[in-house]
Amino acid sequence: MQAARPLAGFLLSSPPMPFQRFIRDRDGWHTVATELQHENPHVEVHRVTVTSPTRARPFPWTVCHRKAGVVIVPRTAAGEFLLVQEERVPIRATIWAFPAGQIDDSEEPDAIRATGLRELREEAGHQLAPGGEVVPLGHFYPSPGFTDEHSHLLLVRPVVPSPGGAAPDANEGILGCRAFSQAELRAMIASGEIGDANTLAAFARLVALGLM
Repeated sequence: MQAARPLAGFLLSSPPMPFQRFIRDRDGWHTVATELQHENPHVEVHRVTVTSPTRARPFPWTVCHRKAGVVIVPRTAAGEFLLVQEERVPIRATIWAFPAGQIDDSEEPDAIRATGLRELREEAGHQLAPGGEVVPLGHFYPSPGFTDEHSHLLLVRPVVPSPGGAAPDANEGILGCRAFSQAELRAMIASGEIGDANTLAAFARLVALGLM
């Protein structure tokens, strides 16, 4: 393992991967050390030692760094929502969820919008209709107890089928896409049929903002 070296206030045991890193020490937080334990093209796992506003004695934590994500809420002119059906290996299940993907190039101009429209096209086979709008709904933290990943929420309306259809990555296990009414979406969430954080967070934000 390479010797630790300072980088932007952190001690890293190897060069950082191109993840967005907007989480910084502030308001009484201080990173004492960071040791890289695992890395691949998708994640970095670090053992960090920190102090917090209420804990002055340094304590360890395991943190997973991931690229920022974008969750797309596609809505048709008829007011229906598009969900994709996909296999999820960690939970050994097939689920319905809003399309989503990671930001691969954070330096790209308007990377959040570009990623959202790309994932909408690739996963759902749809695109923004002429004269449509992309409405930012803020961001959320899918699992802040172990990862700094943050996902941006975008409402895209209205959407129409894209000429080339869907072109999902073969490794993602996406089986199809279909439209659901607002009532159907609510019922699926209420029954627990929809349980992924992306879709639940997007639904909550839509409701809180009075958008459904």
